[in-house]
Amino acid sequence: MSAVVRVVCVLLLGLLCSSSRIPPHDEVARVARFVAHRCDWASMATISTHRPVVGQPFSNVFSISDGPVGSGTGVPYMYLTRMEISVQDLEVNPQSSLSMSLAQTEYCRQQGFDPQSPLCAHIILSGSVLQLNGTEADFAKKSLFSRHPEMIDWPSDHNWFFAKFNISQVWVLDYFGGVKTVSPEEYFSASPHRRH
Repeated sequence: MSAVVRVVCVLLLGLLCSSSRIPPHDEVARVARFVAHRCDWASMATISTHRPVVGQPFSNVFSISDGPVGSGTGVPYMYLTRMEISVQDLEVNPQSSLSMSLAQTEYCRQQGFDPQSPLCAHIILSGSVLQLNGTEADFAKKSLFSRHPEMIDWPSDHNWFFAKFNISQVWVLDYFGGVKTVSPEEYFSASPHRRH
């Protein structure tokens, strides 16, 4: 192997490792962005409109993407149908929350962290779900289909549409001492990865 090829391999390996390393816990907004980008699904809680749990919290799992791998925007995008019961809740009240955890990745298992441990970082996003059109819908499609390729073949008669989670507050639990909050402005201005 030539010296140039070795150097390129070392640099690429370094970039790969640094992009998969969680930011320090005192960089709360970066941790939140890191978790949002690494997770491919989230638990979304809505206020139920369905009997016998009308008015009660109702949690359901959704595939998400904040952008193609390595190009996260921080905005969770979803591919939804009005046939889905949580989406029916959102049509009455778009307010909801999304929860994501590094327990969804290999990170916590490799570190020996239980999913409930504060060291197994997780975030909760409060806000609302908005349907997308135009350029942002095109980006949502690219973001979701690049990470969830089976979506391409989902039944067309389900009238799928692209949506985003409009964040109003970010909650982060990634270390001992309790949950920390991050404003949307802090969240979106942070980079999930170390700058080189």
